[in-house]
Amino acid sequence: MAHKFSRTTRAPGAEPSAPGPLSRLAGRVLLTPALPRPRLRRLAHLMVGLHLYGLGCALLMAARLGSMPWDVLHQGLARITGLSVGTWMILVGGMVMLLWIPLRQRPGVGTLSNVLLVGVWTDLWLRWLPEPEALPLRCLMLALGILAIAGATALYIGARLGPGPRDGLMVGLAERTPFSLRLARTAIEVAVVAVGVLMGGTLGVGTLLFALVIGPLTQALMPLGAVPDPAPPRTGSPSAPAA
Repeated sequence: MAHKFSRTTRAPGAEPSAPGPLSRLAGRVLLTPALPRPRLRRLAHLMVGLHLYGLGCALLMAARLGSMPWDVLHQGLARITGLSVGTWMILVGGMVMLLWIPLRQRPGVGTLSNVLLVGVWTDLWLRWLPEPEALPLRCLMLALGILAIAGATALYIGARLGPGPRDGLMVGLAERTPFSLRLARTAIEVAVVAVGVLMGGTLGVGTLLFALVIGPLTQALMPLGAVPDPAPPRTGSPSAPAA
């Protein structure tokens, strides 16, 4: 005998089912919705941005004219432990995320992807990139690295899938302490640079140049990285013409 299977439907006006415990937990821990529409475009901006960010970090390190403030720390840790720079980017990102807990910051899909992927791409690009001795080539790599990081930041922010781990720490400190965001950022970055230099990280003119131009350059590229919100659904259809 053939069996007929029917799909259960909800009666008109019935209340939707309550979210399960995993959904409620995710809503408390992660930014919600985790992946708003348009999903594919947001993911594309996120993944391209993280790849570009890793490339930019690697270009600055290969140029050997000064790294980003946090990368000075990552380089110093790599020198004294033997682990790769990318590995330390992931480990430090994870440790910074633990500091989010008392600051009551919530990560997003982009935050977790940032922690896991930027270090991977940085290590891969460091294997492939040359380390030229000629100063003009090193200056070119420095300029391309800063440009890549600015473009990556515009794409990452434009995707709006959660702040980076280090940015979230600074925002959390500004929200939970008397310090302003600028003061919190400056204090943290000065501290990590000082520790990184003591451990052998690369501090140079590139570090200063990066600090001076990354903000204005990222701001100029922001329109290219923005993901527009989808158009709101129509609430009704136009009435039919009278006969």
